[in-house]
Amino acid sequence: MSVTIWHNPACGTSRNTLGIIRATGVEPTVIEYLCTPPDRPTLERLIAAAGLTPRHLLRQKGTPFAELGLADESLSDAALIDAMLAHPILINRPLVETPVGVRLCRPSEVVLEILPRPLCEDFVKEDGEVVRA
Repeated sequence: MSVTIWHNPACGTSRNTLGIIRATGVEPTVIEYLCTPPDRPTLERLIAAAGLTPRHLLRQKGTPFAELGLADESLSDAALIDAMLAHPILINRPLVETPVGVRLCRPSEVVLEILPRPLCEDFVKEDGEVVRA
């Protein structure tokens, strides 16, 4: 089974999600999306497959969200996607894609919904929280 994680190694949630995937015995394709951002068709496909809207995928914290005026509810989905393409840090993470589906894995254990195998043993997140097998 093919698993892809759109990953930011500076993000604890993203690191935990990657750890959970690997703890199930799957080695995913890791795309560091700040270095290799998705193109428009890929981003649109991921948003749709995750059942999200572009606004729901926007990250506010630690991004130019406010400076770009992205809180403006009148902005179109296309304008929000334009902003994410121009500033990939605006894409919330991690997004994980498997043949079962796509999820924004916040919290990280959401990834278990779309993985081919369950955890074999409990997984301990970086902050000490335990995800039960």
